[in-house]
Amino acid sequence: MSNIFGDVPDGFRSGFACFVGRPNAGKSTLTNALIGTKIAITSSRPQTTRHAIRGILHRPDAQLIVIDTPGLHKPRTLLGSRLNDIVRETWSEVDVIGFCVPADVSVGRGDEFIINELKAVAGRTPIIGVVTKTDLAQPEQIAERLTELSALMQFEDVVPCSAVDGFQVGLLADLLVKQLPEGPSLYPDGELTDEPEETLVAELIREAALEGVRDELPHSIAVVIEEMVPREGKSDLLDVRAVVYVERSSQKGIVIGKGGARLRQVGTDSRLQIEKLLGTRIYLDLHVKIAKDWQRDPRQLRKLGF
Repeated sequence: MSNIFGDVPDGFRSGFACFVGRPNAGKSTLTNALIGTKIAITSSRPQTTRHAIRGILHRPDAQLIVIDTPGLHKPRTLLGSRLNDIVRETWSEVDVIGFCVPADVSVGRGDEFIINELKAVAGRTPIIGVVTKTDLAQPEQIAERLTELSALMQFEDVVPCSAVDGFQVGLLADLLVKQLPEGPSLYPDGELTDEPEETLVAELIREAALEGVRDELPHSIAVVIEEMVPREGKSDLLDVRAVVYVERSSQKGIVIGKGGARLRQVGTDSRLQIEKLLGTRIYLDLHVKIAKDWQRDPRQLRKLGF
């Protein structure tokens, strides 16, 4: 078998998988563990993921494109409704779905809500039950979670794993690959994501901005990259101009911090991650602006990329 990316062996499989689950179920960390590098931001804050981020796992026998989706939740804003739409659109198009529940938290009504929606696609799309974060749970908790999960519906497979210590991440990859159709590579070898660099950079800044802020603030933070250009006369230096948007003036003060200390820390933390991602030095010019009630405003949402 061959394609534009070269010869592939007979029996080669390629296709798409997505992880779904309630917010903070460990989907982004698991996506990064499968791909072997950071392509999705992670945070202890729920509803961190706002885009369907694609990561590409290359194996001798397969190419697995893993899509990390936002956590499905009861929306309180227009943004929340649009994030839920992203989830539903994604799982209607993939070859296999991984439904994630964390080992350290009991299965609840939020999980049951998602399962009831997944049953609509279960007839045509195989679903694998995934118990995540086993590193945070005792063996009896993991056993209890597997029992609770198996009672929700008939899964193709059920597997416990940990993205943090690597426990059974390889097995999960095998189970996902087994459900893919035979076919040629869909992406060139070595490509780890098809996300634009600007999107990934904006996400890394937002990840840094999420750390240490008050509980009500994370959902109000959005980041837009206004410019990414090489410094004139310095080919190894990239100028990045970015804006952190919040919804109210009080939130702007929190993000900036006393004497600008908080914003400087966000800049330092994100710059290190961005330089690692891009493989070059950057100068990060970071500003904070107010987009009043942007989560509920269709025009503002479009401006911010939603």
